[in-house]
Amino acid sequence: MVFSSIPFLFGFLAIVLTVYYIVPKKFRNFVLLVFSLLFYGYGEPVFILLMLFSIIFNYVCGLALGKFHGKNKASKTVLIFCVIVNIALLGYFKYAGLFVSTLKALPVFSFLPDPEIALPIGISFYTFQTMSYVIDVYNGNCKPQKNVINFGTFVALFPQLIAGPIVRYVDIENQLTKRRESAELFSNGVRLFALGLAKKVLIANEMGIIWNELKFAGDSAGVLGHWVGIIAFTLQIYFDFSGYSDMARGLGNMFGFSFVRNFDYPYISKSITEFWRRWHISLGTWFREYVYIPLGGNRKGKGRQCLNIFIVWALTGLWHGASWNFLLWGVYFGVLLTAEKFFMLRVLKKIPTVFSHIYTMFFVIVGWAIFDFTSVSDIVKYIGGMFGFGGAGTTADLLSFIVASLPILCIAVFASLPFIKKAYFKLSKMKFFPIIEAAAVLAVLTLCTASLVRSGYNPFLYFRF
Repeated sequence: MVFSSIPFLFGFLAIVLTVYYIVPKKFRNFVLLVFSLLFYGYGEPVFILLMLFSIIFNYVCGLALGKFHGKNKASKTVLIFCVIVNIALLGYFKYAGLFVSTLKALPVFSFLPDPEIALPIGISFYTFQTMSYVIDVYNGNCKPQKNVINFGTFVALFPQLIAGPIVRYVDIENQLTKRRESAELFSNGVRLFALGLAKKVLIANEMGIIWNELKFAGDSAGVLGHWVGIIAFTLQIYFDFSGYSDMARGLGNMFGFSFVRNFDYPYISKSITEFWRRWHISLGTWFREYVYIPLGGNRKGKGRQCLNIFIVWALTGLWHGASWNFLLWGVYFGVLLTAEKFFMLRVLKKIPTVFSHIYTMFFVIVGWAIFDFTSVSDIVKYIGGMFGFGGAGTTADLLSFIVASLPILCIAVFASLPFIKKAYFKLSKMKFFPIIEAAAVLAVLTLCTASLVRSGYNPFLYFRF
């Protein structure tokens, strides 16, 4: 079940909202927890047990940290034990296959069987959320949550459960018990949800169709086909993930929650450093607060800072998936960010903005090629094709396909820039704007529904993480 499916929109969501607003406020977290667990268990009911274990285990660890208040030996022992268990669960379900397949490459371990371990959807997101909670309790940034229903709601809340944003407990601690639902917040949630749904269904899916057509076209795609293909994927992954984040934030608003913004027009960036301040903001914040700064950040000299950056980005890469291309992708950006820290940012500030933007997008686009292909040979082949290795010309059939795709590609590029947002704020001052806006939201929801009914192609890229 996904947010952009017909059963979710007209079945599950309608039922949850109805029950949520009928019951007294003191029971609303319980309603959210029950429906969130049902939502999570729709595909694989057995993983509800894993979710419940994660909730209860981290809840108990939080209480223990509260009892052993202060950074003493007992508190540190509880913290270390809790983090180890969380990482062990994530490692087993997500990385055991990668570990075994790597060992099997060595003749001495060739006898090992291939592990058949299903990946619980969203495990990376809720594991990071629970670890942030226990770390913040240990550091004294928040008090332990004594109500297990409230804590379970924080961990399992279905709007952001599957693919983020990563919500830290300290950011919504008060909202769990003191949030105020309102018509204004609800209507804002509907607008956000409609925006995210449009990004996903009307743009990301179309970009995915273009990418799938050109991805393995090989030499027949030529230089043009390779660039158009990877640009389509660059747009697909942005609209896919930012669309999901907007839907999650919108759904949160409908239930009285305010989640952090996860994307801030990353493709207008003028450096890789700026790009990563605008892309997947909640993940970047998590690694900065719970890995980079505890490692020493930039406080222990240039050499240590460089090491810390590489550790963070190796982990960032592996967080995205159990494949060596993700590690390579993380190290790739680690190198670029280190270069910018030491000298490139000074260079970028001196050159015209258009060139710094071209520089940024060039390396981001190449990075997405590393991200999407799990085979190193496929990565090398595709990037080589972008620069003419294997043939520069594009076949007539693919050229016709590219030309036919240009209108939607141009629309996607335009939509990835802040022009629409600026126009929205100007139009919002008009007298009849609320009526126009309501009509536009209704039209978008109708178009998206029609598209979902018509097409069976509706992937969510970040479900695998």
